[in-house]
Amino acid sequence: MRKNNLAKKRKAVVTAFVCMLLSIQGIAQDPLPKSNSTKMNENIDSVSQNEVKLVYKKVAANLTATSTDVVYNKDIIKSPVTNVLNAITGRLAGIYTQQFSGQPLADGVGISLHGRNPVILIDGVVRNLTSTDLEEIESVTVLKDALSTAMLGVRGANGAILITTKKGSVGKQTISFTAQTAIQQPLGMPKTLGAYDYAILRNEAVDNELRVNPNFNASSFRYSPADLAAYQGKTDPYAYPDVDWKNQLLNKQSKLDRYNLNLSAGNQWARFFVNLEYLNQEGLLKENDKLNPNYSTNAGLKSYIARTNVDLNITSKLSGGISIFGRIINGNEPGGFNGAGLGGIFNGTNGIFTTPNNAYPVYTKLTHPDSVYGGNVNFQNNLQAQSISTGLISTYRRDILSDFYLKRTLDEVTKGLWVKARLSYSSNLIETITRTKPVVVFEQLANLSYQKYGNKTDQLNGNFINGQGRSTYSEFSAGYSHTFKNTSGIDVLLMYNRDNMVSGSDLPYIIQGTSGRVAYNYKGKYVLEAAYGLNGSNRYPENGDTKYGFFPSVGAAWNITNEDFTKNLKWLSSLKLYASYGKAGNDNPGYFSYLQRYNNNTQSIFGTSAGAGNTLVQSGIANTGITWEKANKTNIGLQGTLLNNQVGFTIEYYNDKFSDLLTQRGRSINLLGSNYPDENIGINRYTGWDLQLSLHSKPINKLQYLIAANASIQKSEVIYFDEVSQPFPHMNRTGNLVGRPFGYIANGLFQSASEIAGAATLQGFIPQPGDIRYKDLNSDGVINQFDQAAIGTDKPLIAYGVTTGLTYKSFDVSALLQGVTNRDRYLSGGTYFEFQNNGRGQAFEHHLDRWSSANTGGSYPRLGIGTNANNHQFSSYWMRKGDYLRLKSIEIGYTLPEKLLTKARITSVRIFANGLNVLTSSKLDDIDPEVYGSYPLQRLFNFGVNIKF
Repeated sequence: MRKNNLAKKRKAVVTAFVCMLLSIQGIAQDPLPKSNSTKMNENIDSVSQNEVKLVYKKVAANLTATSTDVVYNKDIIKSPVTNVLNAITGRLAGIYTQQFSGQPLADGVGISLHGRNPVILIDGVVRNLTSTDLEEIESVTVLKDALSTAMLGVRGANGAILITTKKGSVGKQTISFTAQTAIQQPLGMPKTLGAYDYAILRNEAVDNELRVNPNFNASSFRYSPADLAAYQGKTDPYAYPDVDWKNQLLNKQSKLDRYNLNLSAGNQWARFFVNLEYLNQEGLLKENDKLNPNYSTNAGLKSYIARTNVDLNITSKLSGGISIFGRIINGNEPGGFNGAGLGGIFNGTNGIFTTPNNAYPVYTKLTHPDSVYGGNVNFQNNLQAQSISTGLISTYRRDILSDFYLKRTLDEVTKGLWVKARLSYSSNLIETITRTKPVVVFEQLANLSYQKYGNKTDQLNGNFINGQGRSTYSEFSAGYSHTFKNTSGIDVLLMYNRDNMVSGSDLPYIIQGTSGRVAYNYKGKYVLEAAYGLNGSNRYPENGDTKYGFFPSVGAAWNITNEDFTKNLKWLSSLKLYASYGKAGNDNPGYFSYLQRYNNNTQSIFGTSAGAGNTLVQSGIANTGITWEKANKTNIGLQGTLLNNQVGFTIEYYNDKFSDLLTQRGRSINLLGSNYPDENIGINRYTGWDLQLSLHSKPINKLQYLIAANASIQKSEVIYFDEVSQPFPHMNRTGNLVGRPFGYIANGLFQSASEIAGAATLQGFIPQPGDIRYKDLNSDGVINQFDQAAIGTDKPLIAYGVTTGLTYKSFDVSALLQGVTNRDRYLSGGTYFEFQNNGRGQAFEHHLDRWSSANTGGSYPRLGIGTNANNHQFSSYWMRKGDYLRLKSIEIGYTLPEKLLTKARITSVRIFANGLNVLTSSKLDDIDPEVYGSYPLQRLFNFGVNIKF
């Protein structure tokens, strides 16, 4: 019998490792660059850092005082995105996200938890890798309070996002294959003017400039009546072009394809989960296959991902596991002007949104061996040429994560005791290969001759390492869990860990220390928890008490429904009151900021010029007392379910005071000739509420539905940051929202010269009717820095989401509404102001409603050429209400009847279609509330099929 068990064990182990090696080999050979923990086997639990919370939930869902929220795989995969932070938008209370770009490989997502940037953990280890395969994620948990993040110690102040990947389970082998293809459509791009409207408005702007400055060089900017007639009639597209650069360079839609295969199986000896994904995301740029038959100049990426999680019961008392993740991303973009790439095409001074339609024709009539592209002295970087004729920039990214652990139960010493060792290693590399070519352009002159700009030279090739790093994480822990005869229980965990991170050529950044947690519950009614972290980093002074910090926290919970006086309340399923308080830390040391550094300088301080390296210049002032930032965090919540768990709710209040924040003294002076350092002097407070409400029905004639809503109300306040003494109260930053901008407060537009004569005006500027009028807050008759005050909203930010779902027989439908209230959006720059870039920039549709003598109620000030010293001041005039409501995602699916699949030995087939960023409601009618003036946000319509064997 024992031999049979050993044979089965060996076979299971060999099978698991073969699956793991096959997945690794697939990467190596590719030449192109609320917890489910109750389902886990007790012997292979991964107890690491903040996963402790999940261990407690195995015992009983309510036996914890921590503040957490969780979203599972079935909801995450409904969003066809490449970044998991986009997938949790609107699904977790306390979380606010904003996307900054829709560009492949650079779709940056900013995330805030109660006003701060949380740390990201993958399977309990800090790793800032959020662009991964959604299929491999079991759950995403947000850890909000000091108690849930206590064991992070110096990393716990801002909260944490814990990404837990899938594990194998005991049971029949399952194979799942998903194929998806999506259509991407750009959203919210600036609406530019055609050549004729542009010329009309620029002539008006020239006239406005002449009223202010009679010596203005109007001839360089004014269009003649013949020019206007030619633009209006479009009689000569070469001499009088009218090019819509968006339509010229961009497709109306692009594709995204994704294929995923995962396997899961296990028995009493071994369990494994293997996941493979291929993703191909195309950009929006049009291509020229004839010109570039051997390579693509479109923006895009190809991603190859593999993960293997293997858990083993080596003996009845010893368990272990190996997790390996590998990712290769090949990015691509055109070379652009002087190698600026896609950024220059979209965000450059002469980019898609900032180049006027009449700047130059795409091509000339000229046939020339060097070039056929149009241009002129002011525009020598033809956009069409940047897109398809400047070579390409290839980006290669490689990420490898690996985890190993061994766990030994010590029941022979005392039942419930165990020890565990864990080792993790990760590395990343970002490499760029540039193969760029210069472009020659020609301008057609009045005598039908041509002026050439630029020279044809050889292709420039380069290879750069943009970033590389590695991290080694080690962890040793011991735990004890015991349930007493009266159903009370105790859980204890102690841990030592060390995280050694190296980035590029920097010296290692090491965070290490000990941590622990103890939780006791009495008959499931009362819960007491305490936790601590005692750690710090090597980037603080060796002497003194600033290197390591002690971060304790405590919490308590009362399960009211376990009391005798609630047992007869049939409508009350569960009710828990919980609270926690603790001190947390935030490690923000900079790069050895306590050391005074000096740099070589070729310029002398006094006397004649010095030779190279003959003088030393102080590089800022060192802060010899720098230490970690601190937070005192209080959380109080009430959580419950009603009507046989069909209705659920959570109400939670938080109050987080951050102190010793690193800021520069406001009262510093420049007499020393060097910058003052950041010091631990700032104090901010964040308060708010997290609210959740859910309703799900029992099946009624094969119909079932779910409605869940969450909202987060976030308020902040600057308590202290060593502000310079202000002469007027309205100038004080202290007491305002954290990060609230200051500027002039607009008071409409001047309507007449008589109105201007009696008003305060900006120093050194003589306004004209149609210019912005500012409030003279100190009543001294002059607009200057003493009239700047807080602008934008002073109301708390509200982020919310509403999820709905319905199933009927084989059909399922779900949708996510996500929105933000009390959010500001400041509009400025070359994609919103008129005629920037020294007067030769673009103009937009919103400029048609400018102020003029015939349109005194215009929503935009009078037009001007270039920068207007009055109108383009940072002011409330350009602050817009950025509230929005999105139909963030919607999905409909159909599962084929089992009787159709039995003969093919297929477990299930589900066909689905979903959409992302489907509809948006916002007062910003002409722009997207998140991304504007750069690579646009994408709307996706996705179609797919999932087959399980």
